[in-house]
Amino acid sequence: MSASTLSHVSAVRTFDASRFSMADALAAKRGRTVSVCIPCKNEAETIGPLVAMMRSELIDQHGLVDELIVLDDRSTDATAAIAAANGATVVSINTVDDIYGEGRGKGNALWATLAASTGDLIVWCDGDVTTVEPSWVLGLLMPLLTTDDVSLVKATYHRPTDQGGGGRTTELVARPLLSLFLPELTGLHQPLGGEFAGRRTVMEQIPFVQGWGVEIAMLADVAERFGVSAIAQVDVGERHHRHHTLELLGVQAAEVLATLLTRVGADKAFASDQLALLRPNGVAEPLNLDERPPMRSIR
Repeated sequence: MSASTLSHVSAVRTFDASRFSMADALAAKRGRTVSVCIPCKNEAETIGPLVAMMRSELIDQHGLVDELIVLDDRSTDATAAIAAANGATVVSINTVDDIYGEGRGKGNALWATLAASTGDLIVWCDGDVTTVEPSWVLGLLMPLLTTDDVSLVKATYHRPTDQGGGGRTTELVARPLLSLFLPELTGLHQPLGGEFAGRRTVMEQIPFVQGWGVEIAMLADVAERFGVSAIAQVDVGERHHRHHTLELLGVQAAEVLATLLTRVGADKAFASDQLALLRPNGVAEPLNLDERPPMRSIR
């Protein structure tokens, strides 16, 4: 590989969260509003402490965050009640679907948070993470608060090898795909990570894939529309979360693969309306490549 190619691959800027203080963030905020949004489905075991920490330290104590929203994606457990009891504003996905039409999938829930929130800057976090600290939100926000040409910030973190390492879908699917089709984004350590932040003015200009391909499509769309320089990452430490089964990861991997192929124009070999993951027992699980349009286009 030539030196010029190596330089091209390392285009994504990396920030160190440990360099930022709460005082720095509050000074840089300058009247802008911040929303933290947590899309959840059956996260009763983890959502309480997560919401309580964010409410106490980021809203009540410091005022860095202006609203904390849990988007309940049709949970069948006590996720919504626990989140509300610990200080979150809980919005049901059904409320958003009633206005904009029914959707399904993680990406649909992320898109719904755009409708449910009001902040100029939005920080997203998965509801099953057990290691989130206030510094994560602070770190994700600082590049947006201090660097005008950064529009999307992904968290990078260490994931212990006995808990999946860098992420099985990331290492086996997303990274090879980015290497082949979008090498300028291979500097991202966790391209599929659920902890990230963005400017509302940018996030409302891109479509949201409704299924598991939402994160990789988001990267491709922001890079194409605003340039690779608009994407950055912040090292926030170590991450622990609940693992998905290999069976579920199969569908996740297939949707990530098919989604990126549509973004780079390499999807001509398959009929997108007939895509499915075919199991050895003959079961065909349909893939969710549906998209929600840019929020700005329907507001």
